[in-house]
Amino acid sequence: MKDKEAQDLIREASHTPITRKDVRKSWFYYYLFAEMGISYERLQALGFTTSMVPILRKLYPNKKDFAEALQRHLIFYNTEAVFGAPINGVVIAMEEQKAKGEPIEGNGITGMKTGLMGPLAGIGDSIDWATLKPIIFGLGASLSATGNILGAFILLLLPLIQIIIGLNLSVAGYETGKASIKDLLQSGKIKQLITSASTLGLFMMGALSSTYVEVSTPIQFSFGSETEPFVLQEVLDSIVPGLLPLAVVLGIYWWLLKKNQNFAIIMLLIIAVALIGAITGIL
Repeated sequence: MKDKEAQDLIREASHTPITRKDVRKSWFYYYLFAEMGISYERLQALGFTTSMVPILRKLYPNKKDFAEALQRHLIFYNTEAVFGAPINGVVIAMEEQKAKGEPIEGNGITGMKTGLMGPLAGIGDSIDWATLKPIIFGLGASLSATGNILGAFILLLLPLIQIIIGLNLSVAGYETGKASIKDLLQSGKIKQLITSASTLGLFMMGALSSTYVEVSTPIQFSFGSETEPFVLQEVLDSIVPGLLPLAVVLGIYWWLLKKNQNFAIIMLLIIAVALIGAITGIL
């Protein structure tokens, strides 16, 4: 025990402590870069990883550990940047504990991000973009219509409010996450947390797959003039709704499991199959 405690003290002393300023700065970088470098493969992952670089450099002076941390944050990520700010704080808290040698696995951090991004995106979109933005832009339009120059500056209220909310939520997420993770580590329930977060993350990725991938077939048969046509898509939906999109996602995933796969070739194959299906009327 003494040796382990000494190693923990040495490990903790070797890392520069994370401050509130670091957390706020990291979230602000994410706010600026979240929508840059977007692709269907990663969406906001590049922006999130960029915001985490200063934090990870502090936590992982070893290049190998730093590279591994970057890789786990390059996985698909998408949420509402402002009300999703608690995720940034929680992830920083988890990375900090992992860097200190606590038994937190990389997939646990990824699962936590994936599990929280959907619910917080729903809250953020409802409050931020569906409520605050129409009110502020409506006020700006009304003032501009009367020739009031303040109408142009009223629009700046939206990013100002967003930044204030995001900075505070990110710190709140960090402090809450830090305290919660310590309690979980002491109670020995960290494995349950990782399993739960990973399971929720799988549900979220499944829902996203069915949302982004749209595949259907117009095939139908008639067995007589008086009988209703046999519509294949309706039969598939009665078995499992979204069966074709699921088959496509699982097929691509199976293909990607093979080594040395070229993403350009996979994209060309998808386009070719889509064109053939559209021309022949199968898809």
